[in-house]
Amino acid sequence: MNKRKVVILGGGVGGIVTANHLAEILPKEIEIILIEKNKIHSFAASYLWLMVNKRRMQQITSQLRELVSNRVNILFEEIKLIDAQNKTVTTEKSNINFDYLVIALGASLYKTHLDKHQSGIHTFFTFQGSIELNKALQNFKGGNVSIVVSSLPYKCPGAPYEGAMLIKDFLSKKLKNNFTVNLYSPEPQPLPVAGPELGNSVKEILNKKGIGFHPLEQMTSINYTERKVEFASGNSVSYDLLVIIPSHKTPDVITNSGLVDESGWIAVNKDTLETKYENVFAIGDVTSITVPGRWQPDKPMKLPKAGVFAHSQAISVSKIIASRILGKESKELFCADGFCMLEAGEDLAGFAYGDFYASPHPDVKMKQLGKLWHWGKVLFEKWWLSPYGLKKSFYKTLLEAGGKSLRIPINL
Repeated sequence: MNKRKVVILGGGVGGIVTANHLAEILPKEIEIILIEKNKIHSFAASYLWLMVNKRRMQQITSQLRELVSNRVNILFEEIKLIDAQNKTVTTEKSNINFDYLVIALGASLYKTHLDKHQSGIHTFFTFQGSIELNKALQNFKGGNVSIVVSSLPYKCPGAPYEGAMLIKDFLSKKLKNNFTVNLYSPEPQPLPVAGPELGNSVKEILNKKGIGFHPLEQMTSINYTERKVEFASGNSVSYDLLVIIPSHKTPDVITNSGLVDESGWIAVNKDTLETKYENVFAIGDVTSITVPGRWQPDKPMKLPKAGVFAHSQAISVSKIIASRILGKESKELFCADGFCMLEAGEDLAGFAYGDFYASPHPDVKMKQLGKLWHWGKVLFEKWWLSPYGLKKSFYKTLLEAGGKSLRIPINL
């Protein structure tokens, strides 16, 4: 076997899982390189808890090196150029050739509006943003809290709704009734790709909590002086505290790579996650994957940008790469089964799950709110942030205890 090199770009969920899974299933002589500019990994799903004072900064961060197998060589460098055709990656320090490439760089955020804290504008979609929003909520004296989805698509489709419910819960304990919470989105309903049943369930929860939901409202501008948001419909809303879900885009290095399609994201084979270049794969938020439409069958929708899909895509791609390196036939296909624990405040959460590749449209259901789903999310957080060696030991213990039939990924 010729020595092969697998390069993984990005140290988020997809990159970490890919690196660790390959480290377990590939022969030792295969080189695995992970390139990520940040040494500290923060768990994005917990930014919502950081926002409402349920977490401290150090509780949702870890050294990336601790989360990744020691077999993986991590380069803490910024990626400057991806040449998929000639199979090279350039950073500010290195030129790296590869045989196989996995792009897991996620989505970037437009910074428009995000430096306007003096105008009452905040976000919980970044680590620092959640810290600043926590301060703003603690100092909030009352009035209208508006949560606005800037544009589509955005990652973690349940996050705006979770954010609204957690903010309502936090302020209810602090201010009683001296405030309102309203959510504005360009979407026709919450989580539209999942269909009307799930969307109506989420709307019912919002309604019970006294949160206003305003669909089909596309933000066009913000008047900082008057603290007013304008929408394409002609409607406008005055705010005392504005929480923005920023517009998303591909990282600049991807935009300049020749990999993106007309959607602005990387088009991949929906089953293998391979791009138009052989042995170059993309996973997670940076991809564009079409699924059947729920609202208009002739207008397909996109697979949501969510960590659960990045995770399962990473495992599928790892198996495909390993099979190719070992000269074996691969029957591995990404199946798009997904789930989401939707935080509702008061230590309650709902559980949405289903098959997003189902025909004629995604088949997604939601379990009733309960504390079980909330604690499931808490346990997952602790599991994810635990050192790789500890996860591996725990998995080995499960197998020795007769858990071979359990399909638990070793590389969470």
